[in-house]
Amino acid sequence: MISQNPKVSFLALAVFSALSSNAFAQANELPAVQVNASADASADGLAPEYAGGQVATGGRVGLLGTQSNMDSPFNLTSYTSKLIQDQQASSVGDVLLNDPAVRVARGFGNFQQVYLVRGLPIFSDDMSYNGLYGLLPRQYLAAELIERVEVLRGANAFLNGAAPGGSGLGGAINVVPKRAPNYDINQATVGVQNGGETYLAGDFARRFNDGSTGMRATIARRDGDTNVEGESRELSLFAVGADFRSDHLRISADVGYQEHKLQASQPNITIAAGLAIPTTPRADRSIAQPWTFSNAEDTFGTVRAEYDFNDTVTGWLAGGARESNEAGNFSNPTVVDEQGNTNSLRFANVREDSVQTAEAGLRFKFNAAGVKHTVSTTASVFELESKNAFDFSSFTGFSNNIYNPTAVPEPALGAFPSGNFNNPLLTEKTETSSLAVADTMAFLSERLLLTVGARHQQIEATSFNGNTGEQTANYSENATTPVAGVVFKLSPKYSVYANYIEGLVKGDTSPATTGAGAPVANAGTVFKPYITEQVELGVKYDGGSVGGSVSVFQSEKPNYGIDSSNTFSQVGDQTNEGLELMAFGKASKTVTVLGGVSILNTDADGRDAIGAPSTQANVGLEWSPAQVQGLAFETRAIYTSSQYADAANTQEVPSWTRLDLGVRYVMPVGNAQALTLRARLDNVTDRNYWASAGGFPGSGYLTIGNPRTLTVSASLDF
Repeated sequence: MISQNPKVSFLALAVFSALSSNAFAQANELPAVQVNASADASADGLAPEYAGGQVATGGRVGLLGTQSNMDSPFNLTSYTSKLIQDQQASSVGDVLLNDPAVRVARGFGNFQQVYLVRGLPIFSDDMSYNGLYGLLPRQYLAAELIERVEVLRGANAFLNGAAPGGSGLGGAINVVPKRAPNYDINQATVGVQNGGETYLAGDFARRFNDGSTGMRATIARRDGDTNVEGESRELSLFAVGADFRSDHLRISADVGYQEHKLQASQPNITIAAGLAIPTTPRADRSIAQPWTFSNAEDTFGTVRAEYDFNDTVTGWLAGGARESNEAGNFSNPTVVDEQGNTNSLRFANVREDSVQTAEAGLRFKFNAAGVKHTVSTTASVFELESKNAFDFSSFTGFSNNIYNPTAVPEPALGAFPSGNFNNPLLTEKTETSSLAVADTMAFLSERLLLTVGARHQQIEATSFNGNTGEQTANYSENATTPVAGVVFKLSPKYSVYANYIEGLVKGDTSPATTGAGAPVANAGTVFKPYITEQVELGVKYDGGSVGGSVSVFQSEKPNYGIDSSNTFSQVGDQTNEGLELMAFGKASKTVTVLGGVSILNTDADGRDAIGAPSTQANVGLEWSPAQVQGLAFETRAIYTSSQYADAANTQEVPSWTRLDLGVRYVMPVGNAQALTLRARLDNVTDRNYWASAGGFPGSGYLTIGNPRTLTVSASLDF
């Protein structure tokens, strides 16, 4: 059931049922979808699609609003709904498989997706939704809720504020909700995946009042066994997006609901210290215990308004809320010997989240002394309250084997109870607030763009005892993070950019004892937020049909721990240096390209960081033969070099390469109707591989890559 909490009720619009993801379109098939209505209530609307339709020409750059890639001093790629639908993506993680700087992992010992950007994590609940943090489902976001996925690579504390979950030092991910385009959408989709999982979805959109008002509704359902033996899932969702626009006022609003249930899903695997990384077990058979599960239910919504006071001043106001309920039974094995024998225990928890967030801002445009200025100011607040209860089975655990898993009786809880499962108490409260200002100055007939600014951030975090409700810890600190960025347009086709920007996460509080039980000399000391410094230089190219970028960057973040004198302090630094190449667009009338290479060197006190491959590469090609209108073939190769699962660099995870193939055919059906048939085969060679390592700072979780997966679907536009 959808939450009736008044925090979200003001966002609830009249929801009507419909069926699947965004309207279809192909440049050589049917007219392309042009969404003129703005998701962020801006006057310009969404950045246009680039040639080929897989990425956009720009995207949201935090406080600075939507910017063209060629005008932005930052590195951003916006993946479109066309790409999402054509690849039959089911989640944000599936979309990000196309990005050479991103890999998908698991975090927190559960099934939560984590996105590693430039070797550093973005937790799924640290993604933003239409520019606001904390509103999206915490563990998994279905692709049907998405118009675009915008990936900003690099530190971004000034642009977006510090992510409340404490991640995002390597980048930011913003999800753009759907809007009604300038024509009606009536689309139904059915699909099936090998293993038996079925899929039903749909999409309806209308514009009213001479186009000033729009409404879009999406609904989807997935249910059944996956292609991993013993694993099943259920997904139910719907969302409604509405917008209104007049000469001076623009308003948008969204409300969404997602319920996601997993049964016996592949768990994270930890390798005991001193052991080499074992051979990957069979990907098509779950090693999870049959009594493990994860249930998550999320209701969320936003409202955003923008008003032009005059030709030079525009103001905006945005707010949002989320209510979430989670329950899970987990058992993540630790491999203890070379034969793949494991030790595991049961961990059960319930969690209830309540999020409220808001932002207000003003943008001024004026000329002074021959210089064109765009000054942006913003104030934002965020509040998260989490209620939690958990318990463990005996810490002696139970034995099993990753190569020959067997079901064991569900162990009894009681080893370390915290809280009441039927009535969990408040255990965590996080509050952030910030003020920011930036000025983008245009010189030389707008060929030279200089952006400077700063954001002052306050971070407060309070912990409470899950059994008594008493406060156990409190953190309250602040920091100011500056930014400087420059773009010089060498020509209409080439832009050179550079930036200095910082990342920001909550600092630690010194523990009372070391891991060995010795007292810490400065126990209880509260540290200022940790700051990551980044410098980046790059060149962007826009040839009209093919575009791309080359960038180099360096970031440095502090590492804190207990030193030789049993004092908690900064014990070193981690430096990430990298080179990124990206290419996209129409290489010819029939061939579309999307891909790139990311080369990363990490130095964490003389060693490579956990979960940071030195090389990642993606090559995607789409061929639409001129002889058969509506037919397209797709191929994508993904390469990830070796990486380490431990800080000492003794556990090396092998490299892997994966090949994916797809085909689609669009045919007219009746009067002004179209049927799109799609088939996709991921991991064509059925390779067993460790897809990722890490996912949570200091942890070396391993995740098994998906087996060969066949997905077929049919979408009818009527």
